[in-house]
Amino acid sequence: MEELLLPLFPLDMVLVPEEPLPLHIFEERYKRMIGDCLKAKAEESGQQEFGIVFAKGEEMQPVGCGARIVNVTRKYVDGRLDIFTVGTRRFEILVTHQEDETTPYPRAAVTFFDDDEGHDTPAEPDAGHAIDLFRQIMQKLHKAAEMPIHLPKPYRYLSFRIAAALPLDLDFKQELLSVRDESDRLHQVTDAIEALIPQIDMVQKTRNKAGGNGNARIQS
Repeated sequence: MEELLLPLFPLDMVLVPEEPLPLHIFEERYKRMIGDCLKAKAEESGQQEFGIVFAKGEEMQPVGCGARIVNVTRKYVDGRLDIFTVGTRRFEILVTHQEDETTPYPRAAVTFFDDDEGHDTPAEPDAGHAIDLFRQIMQKLHKAAEMPIHLPKPYRYLSFRIAAALPLDLDFKQELLSVRDESDRLHQVTDAIEALIPQIDMVQKTRNKAGGNGNARIQS
């Protein structure tokens, strides 16, 4: 039963399925956690992934996303690690497990979930509209006349793939994790993009007037 507990990594961010995420691991307990996951991966047994949960202060959100370690990109002499991960399955925390000397990092019994049956892909017109909006906003964000967008079919998790690349509010991304209908989720993301575009235009217009190039906070 112990090996079924999911290691948890509370962070001030929200990971979504299929989102790439590089991480710098420096805290002792999380170096131990990643080491245990890498050992399980090498032995092809035990808990090979860990869960990332959005943490506000000491409070962890009840829904998170698993992370699979793709590779270790750098090892430091003091034990720190740079790793590259990708988002996997969503989960809901059932009960947290107390840390101890054997496992000095947080773990939890969780239940994994996916979209409801028959609700994992959007309608083609909705997908096309979302991709067009995504191309528009990426052009604005990168100030590019053309922006190649590669979002191949099937459009399962299209909403997550789009949301991962945008400066969306963390509470909004957290809410997306719990939605089990891709069409509903994609509509929420397209609404967020439509709200973001005029904000980006306003920020860029203000920068042009001021002659500056500072960063501005964009809220969805």
